[in-house]
Amino acid sequence: MATTPAPTEPKSLPPKARSVLRDLAFLRLWAGTTASGLATWALPFVLGLAVLQRELGAAGLGLVLAARTAGFLAAVAVGGVLADRHSRRAVVLWSALAAAAAAPLLAAGLGRSLLLMTVAATLAGAGQGACRPAFQALTAEVVDADRRQQANAATTLAVRASTLAGPALTALLATFTDVSTLLLGIGLLWLVAALLPGRGAAAGAQDDAPPPRRASLRAEFVDGIREARRHPWFLAGLGALTAVIALGYSATSVALPLISRDRYATEWVLAAAMTAYTVGALGGALVTARLRPRSQGWAAFAGLAAYGFAPLSLMFPVHPAVVIGAYAVAGIGIELFNVPWFTATQREVAPDKLARVSSLDFLVSYGLAPVGLALIAPAIDAFGVTPVLGACAAACFLVPAAAALAPTARHFGRPPGPRDTP
Repeated sequence: MATTPAPTEPKSLPPKARSVLRDLAFLRLWAGTTASGLATWALPFVLGLAVLQRELGAAGLGLVLAARTAGFLAAVAVGGVLADRHSRRAVVLWSALAAAAAAPLLAAGLGRSLLLMTVAATLAGAGQGACRPAFQALTAEVVDADRRQQANAATTLAVRASTLAGPALTALLATFTDVSTLLLGIGLLWLVAALLPGRGAAAGAQDDAPPPRRASLRAEFVDGIREARRHPWFLAGLGALTAVIALGYSATSVALPLISRDRYATEWVLAAAMTAYTVGALGGALVTARLRPRSQGWAAFAGLAAYGFAPLSLMFPVHPAVVIGAYAVAGIGIELFNVPWFTATQREVAPDKLARVSSLDFLVSYGLAPVGLALIAPAIDAFGVTPVLGACAAACFLVPAAAALAPTARHFGRPPGPRDTP
């Protein structure tokens, strides 16, 4: 007599990972990072309003912004070493407090002392530079590995949304208050960035351990460079990112206002293209929150190369909609690169060297951007706008493609194993 087989127990599915947006520790870090990003964006915009209101001259604006960049570049490497040497939470606290202290100094110097404003801008840039690698490393402490890409996407989404809504909000506030008050508001944003994030999970374990014998700051930074050299994908990606920023982004920053004025006879194309870029970046951040391509590195390099469509669209007398669409594609692509790039760095780099490697990323990519901006305008005067844009577009397409051929570039590190695939 045949017996009915006993029903088999259904295989239990692994529990679904809790959303990072329901994690209070991450939400505090996310709010602090967003505040710092908004403060970083707002300073040049508010100083631009000061120029419009004749409280600051154009030459003074250039000097103050250059001082901020110099402070950033001087502090980002030191901040990376300190964030690996000490508590990352403490580095965020003190660097953001330094940037907050610069705001009232800028307000005090506005219209009175350009020297005071220059010193204050240097302090603001130093605070910004020191906290950037610390924020990156603190994310790796607060968020577990499976949710870091979602966390990085959420942070990028918040910063992009702030920069999209920020100009309108700031311009609205400027109708009710003066530039000095807006500068003090930037200081309040830095206070939020300083005080809101909590301690990372790894901080307590580090604090209980006996302090190791420390090398010099220079030696520890060099040790971070050695760690970066262990990862061919990182060096290739950093080279590609630097080329796109120094050539592509710099070329479009100079050429887009000129072409909007001379070819289309309106500033509307400039505003619409920049808005489309930010909206595209928002879309890219939303996509990368869940996207897990099998060849993540190759997909990221393809996204980075998409920035080449922006200078390409400016080469020819096309309809403005083509330019706006190209900028939207460029915005999507840049976040298809940024979010996996940050996530891979947090995953692959040795935890005790993560801030130093992150500081190297910011130092090289941001450090060469002013060089590109300084050279693009003379190149346009010497060769014409179309050849310069063509060369920069080619670099945006070809350099990431070459970087994708580097060892370990396909997956941004080791290929994912069975446990790593979602």
